Amino acid sequence: MKIPVRPIVLAGLALAFSALVLSRAQAGGSHFFPPVADLQVKEECGSCHLAFPPSMLPARSWQRMMGDLKNHFGDDASLDPGLAAKITDYLVANAADNAGQRRGEKLIRGVDASSAPLRISELPKWVREHRKVPDWEWRHKDVRTRANCVACHADAERGYYDD
Repeated sequence: MKIPVRPIVLAGLALAFSALVLSRAQAGGSHFFPPVADLQVKEECGSCHLAFPPSMLPARSWQRMMGDLKNHFGDDASLDPGLAAKITDYLVANAADNAGQRRGEKLIRGVDASSAPLRISELPKWVREHRKVPDWEWRHKDVRTRANCVACHADAERGYYDD
């Protein structure tokens, strides 16, 4: 008995497509940003703060930031030039405007193409998403700064920024 191949192939394709759509839907919706996957980047950037997902800023921002590590938000975060280049390459390749970072593109919408913002917390979408957070919450001893995502987003290190 010969089994018809065409219906089996079509069923397999339908199942694979459904699994892909479902997995993306479960990946955190519009508040999911793939976390840093490179261990060296995670170790170097995460030694002082959350290693922010590269898809939260455009490539030009990461290049600007990595080009002036001596003045990294008031600290000297200088690295060996070879390691700095490797980290820059990773951040740029996974930036909001590269590698099909659909979620990151939403975050940088409204940012002038000629600007290279350094603070995620100053992006128009970030500001809109956090507009109802009262000033006193930002000053709370467990928060202290708008860059302290993990204070309010328990799963930020895994890329989830839902409330």
